[in-house]
Amino acid sequence: MKLLYIGNDLSFYKSSIQDMNMKIVQAPNGFEAMQLLDTERSVHVILCEYELPGNHGLFFHQKMQEKSSNLMIPFILVQQAFNPLIFREAREAGVSDYFVKAVSEASQIIKRALSLASRNPKHNESAPTDNPRMKVPLSKRLFDIVFASCALLVATPLLTVIMLAIRLESKGKVYYIAKRVGRKTFDFYKLRSMRQGSDQLIKQLAVKNNQYNTELTQPEEDLGSCPLCAKLPEETNCSPVMYIEDEQICEHWHAERSRRAAEAQSTFIKIENDPRITRVGKFIRNTSIDELPQLLNVIKGDMSIVGNRPLPIYEAELLTEDMMSKRFLAPAGITGLWQVELRGRGGVMSEEDRIALDNSYADKFIHNNYSVWYDIKLILRTIPALLQRDTV
Repeated sequence: MKLLYIGNDLSFYKSSIQDMNMKIVQAPNGFEAMQLLDTERSVHVILCEYELPGNHGLFFHQKMQEKSSNLMIPFILVQQAFNPLIFREAREAGVSDYFVKAVSEASQIIKRALSLASRNPKHNESAPTDNPRMKVPLSKRLFDIVFASCALLVATPLLTVIMLAIRLESKGKVYYIAKRVGRKTFDFYKLRSMRQGSDQLIKQLAVKNNQYNTELTQPEEDLGSCPLCAKLPEETNCSPVMYIEDEQICEHWHAERSRRAAEAQSTFIKIENDPRITRVGKFIRNTSIDELPQLLNVIKGDMSIVGNRPLPIYEAELLTEDMMSKRFLAPAGITGLWQVELRGRGGVMSEEDRIALDNSYADKFIHNNYSVWYDIKLILRTIPALLQRDTV
């Protein structure tokens, strides 16, 4: 994807741009930007400073819109300090987004540009409809079928005994089927390790017992007023004012409070010492025997032996950011990097650690450097993790 930057403050975005898969072309003013648009036909998004030599960003936006070929290019306007009149003019002119440098991070602006560029019809038309790197390699699929079939054959006597024990301890089916999300949504098989009706308690337990949750340094209602607005003259604000019930709050401080509240609740859910688990359930979880029915998922093609753990729908729908959703480019798997790196060693698993490990495995498919030997190494490293103390 290609971004056209108009202005003389590219250094503000430099570190963020380096982390993004995006080519940058720069024009110091609107005149040179128009010349670039005539020659650079593949521009997918425009990032424009409001303060430009000789004129301003909204004037350029108006001139740019006079050519029909430019109408579909997303346009982001950036201003040093918030001005309510310019903000209103920008919205009326139809700019795609508006940022204020005083209250916005460079990474936030660049991520927004990347998101808008990905939706540009020009990008979608040039993108391949069937990327071979996104397919599961034939060698991996053959290995999965052979390994899963042999493992299921060997495990059949053990499965029979465990299923009988589950049925004798508590009422209900001996297996558990739930929807999970990997590269697709599918029926996920496990041996039942919990009492009936356990799904109904998940939200209540997640609030108090989720291992991934962190605590706010202070409650949202105690965060006070916006520190940026406090530095400005009276009756002026750093960003547009919002009215929420009886409260008047600037847009920046509302977003900051919402961000801190979101940080307190994790995307992933893992319950420590879950009270819903039965005695047999605790044994089969500690030994990972409850995962054996997923060999059927592997044979069906829903999963792989090694991959990123498929997520419940309520978790998967929260992974909307580019760096979080990249994990879904890899196949769903019974075991994977995060299990062997942290879970097997009994280490503390943070949400950031898990996302990084999932993305690391996905990169092997994105960059076409997957090998069966890598999967075999992970399987061998999984063996010590099969016997664990925590029932999570």
